[in-house]
Amino acid sequence: MTLFVALVALTGWAQVNPSSVLTGAWTGKLKVGAISLTLVLHLDQTDGQVKAMLDSPDQGAKGIPATLDYLSDDSVSVSVKSLGATYQARLLHDKLNGSFRQNGMSLPLELTKGTVEVKRPQMPKAPFPYETEEVTFRNKADGVTLAGTLTWPVGYDKNAKQKPMVAIFVSGSGQQNRDEELFEHKPFFVIADYLARQGIATLRYDDRAVGKSVGGELKNATSEDFARDATAGIEYLRHMKAFSKVGLIGHSEGGLIGFLLGAQKKTDFIVSLAGPGVKGDTLLAVQSNRILSLAGQPAAMTVATIREQLANQPAWYHWFLDYDPSANIAATRCPVFALNGDRDCQVISSQNLTAIQRLLPASKKNQFKVYPALNHLFQHCATGVPTEYKDIEETISPEVLEDIAKWIKAL
Repeated sequence: MTLFVALVALTGWAQVNPSSVLTGAWTGKLKVGAISLTLVLHLDQTDGQVKAMLDSPDQGAKGIPATLDYLSDDSVSVSVKSLGATYQARLLHDKLNGSFRQNGMSLPLELTKGTVEVKRPQMPKAPFPYETEEVTFRNKADGVTLAGTLTWPVGYDKNAKQKPMVAIFVSGSGQQNRDEELFEHKPFFVIADYLARQGIATLRYDDRAVGKSVGGELKNATSEDFARDATAGIEYLRHMKAFSKVGLIGHSEGGLIGFLLGAQKKTDFIVSLAGPGVKGDTLLAVQSNRILSLAGQPAAMTVATIREQLANQPAWYHWFLDYDPSANIAATRCPVFALNGDRDCQVISSQNLTAIQRLLPASKKNQFKVYPALNHLFQHCATGVPTEYKDIEETISPEVLEDIAKWIKAL
C-alpha cells in the first residue's frame, strides 16, 4: 500500500464543533506488514471552521487535503479522496484509537497529540553574512520561466577587479524545488550557504512546474529538456558579466545533465555528485540488486526485467533506459570533480564513478573521490538504503562541502 500518489485539490472545511478538544496535530505509526509509516493528522481551526490535512513525512508528503466528515469532543472521521482512504477514531486515554482504511484494507492506527520533531542541524539560519537575490530566467525554446535564488559570496563587491566564480545547481530525477528538498533536508541550500562563505556564488532554481517556475512540457519531458533549462540558467549568468567562471553542480540526474552540457562546451567546470556513468538500464539493474540484497531478498534483477517493468512508464524512463552517457563524458573537456559515497545504493560508485574516471579525458584539474560510509545524498549512514534518508539528521557530509569549495577555488 502506498500513500505517495498524485494529489487532488480538495476543500476540507467543516463547520462541526470547531471548539473541539481534538483540534491540533495528531501523530502515529501506520504498520503495513514490515513497513511502518509516520502519519500526521492536522485538524486546524481557522475563522470558526476546522480544516483537515494529512502528512506522510516518511514519504515526503505534506498537506494532503482531507475532508472532515465528523468532529466532536471525542470522535473524528476524515476521508482523503485523493488516496481513496478514510480514518475514523475515538478519543481514549488521551489518544485517538481508530482504523485507517484504504484499498479494501483496514489497519489500526493510534494517534497521539503533537508532531514529530525533525532535527536538521545544518539548516542555514538567518541573519546571513551574504546577499541573496530572487531571479528569473527564460528557456525560450521550451516556453519555461525558471525562478531561483542567486546567492552572492560574503563580502561581494561588484566594483572589485576580481570577479567571483559561480555554479548553477541541477537537481536529481523528479521535479524538485530549488533546495532539492527531501524529508526536510535542503542540500542545495546547505551547499549554497557554505560556498557563499567561501567566496563562491551560486544559482539554485525550482525545476519546471515546481514552486515559482512556470511553463513548459512536463509529461513527455526528458533529461534533454531539463538540460535546456540548465543551459538557460548558465546563459543568464554569463549575460550578467559578473563572474569569472560559470560552472555546474549536478546531483544524480543533474550530474548526467552536467556531462550533456560539458560535451557541448556550455560550462566551465562540473561537480558531479553521484552522476551516472553507465547506460540507464544497466544502472537501474545494479541499483535494484543492491537494494534487494540489503533487504535480504534475492538480487536477480536483469536489464531485461527492468525494461519490462518500466515499459508503461512516462517518456523520461524510456529516454533514461536507452541513454548511454559514455560519449558525452568522453567529449567533456572542462575540469570535473566527480564524487560518490561508497554506500550509495542508487548510483553505485564502483560502477559509475569508475566509468566516469575511465572515460574522461586526462586532466590534472580533474578529481575523483569515493567517500566511506556516505549514501546517495552524501550523508553518513548505516546501510545507504533510501529509507534511512529521513532518519539521518545530517544533510550533507562536512567533508564533501569542504572538498567542493576547495576544488572550485583551486581552478
